[in-house]
Amino acid sequence: MSSSQHAFQRTDRSRLGLWWWTTDRWLLGATAVLLILGVILQFGTSPAAAVRLGLKSPFHFAIRQCIFAGLGVTILLFVSQLSPRGVRRAALIVYLISMAAMMTLPFVGHVAKGAGRWVDIAGFTLQPSEFMKPALIVLAAWMFSEGRKGEVPGTTIAFVLYLAAVALLLMEPDVGQTILITAAFGAAFWVAGVPTSWILALGGVSAAGLTGVYFAFPHVSNRVHTFLHQDKSGGPTQVHAAAEAIAAGGLFGKGPGEGVMKLEIPDMHTDFAYSAAAEEYGLWLSLLLIVLFAVLVLRGLYKAMRLADPFEQIAAAGLFVLVGLQAFINVAVNLALIPTKGMTLPFISYGGSSMLGMGLTVGMALALTRRRPGAYASEPLARAGDFA
Repeated sequence: MSSSQHAFQRTDRSRLGLWWWTTDRWLLGATAVLLILGVILQFGTSPAAAVRLGLKSPFHFAIRQCIFAGLGVTILLFVSQLSPRGVRRAALIVYLISMAAMMTLPFVGHVAKGAGRWVDIAGFTLQPSEFMKPALIVLAAWMFSEGRKGEVPGTTIAFVLYLAAVALLLMEPDVGQTILITAAFGAAFWVAGVPTSWILALGGVSAAGLTGVYFAFPHVSNRVHTFLHQDKSGGPTQVHAAAEAIAAGGLFGKGPGEGVMKLEIPDMHTDFAYSAAAEEYGLWLSLLLIVLFAVLVLRGLYKAMRLADPFEQIAAAGLFVLVGLQAFINVAVNLALIPTKGMTLPFISYGGSSMLGMGLTVGMALALTRRRPGAYASEPLARAGDFA
């Protein structure tokens, strides 16, 4: 019998014991491995970033990543023990606080790389949109499910919540996050069972919006132009250098701490952590990261689509899509397949807001997919005392 089984017997009716026996182990395992790898990889990229910024401690970012990982795990454990009603309430509170914080960004926001996306709190910078994303998906799922009953205009309310978030994101501006929440919102919209014509209409509006963003924001058009004309850009871009780092790693990499591209790429510990991992550890680790995200997302979607309650099904599916899309966009940027988006790789890239936001996202998803009496349509009803 494993140590975990010794710690939590099936007769254990404590809150933590019930949580352990009702939470999917594959989802927990994939998340845990990603968290551990994220901390390990930061010890390889932190020294170069610390030297570039003139910091005294070479492991400044690695130590902070450990702290963020601990806080992220705490949030994940707490949130994943909530009931579906508790998830809805938490989402509403987080959404309101995040939106309020985003409204203050034009006035008190910390500006970096031409965008004011962060608020300073006790020496740390937090990005409110990282917490708004999962809250929006849960609230939209709630409204979509309520709209099915015909008692409230759920779809209309969901779109109001979404458009309000988009407006504040574009004020920062943060086009990458706007694209991400639009895709995740569309996925939740589709899972809700709306007519295909509505999905096509949303896609058309999104395409028109992307075109408008291209012409409205110079930094977006510059990134797209640089991506499309890399050979004529006058020098290697970060995306080009990141792709070279992946190629240089080969099958088994140059060895821990032996990568050289982190000396040239300013964001190697954040947006391009995937490239740093590939250069130092090789193709096997970069593929392992992709497999871990695939397990997390595909297993999560499998569990979500078997849920009996419409809200739980839509919300869980939307949250797992959110995680998967963010990972896909980051890896695609690192492979020079799309222009830079300034988006972190969940649990791997350095960043407190990203780590805490992902802890909240996966925590909500785990809470919704836990086994409860009648939660899964294909399973017989369990006794009320069997699960939390």
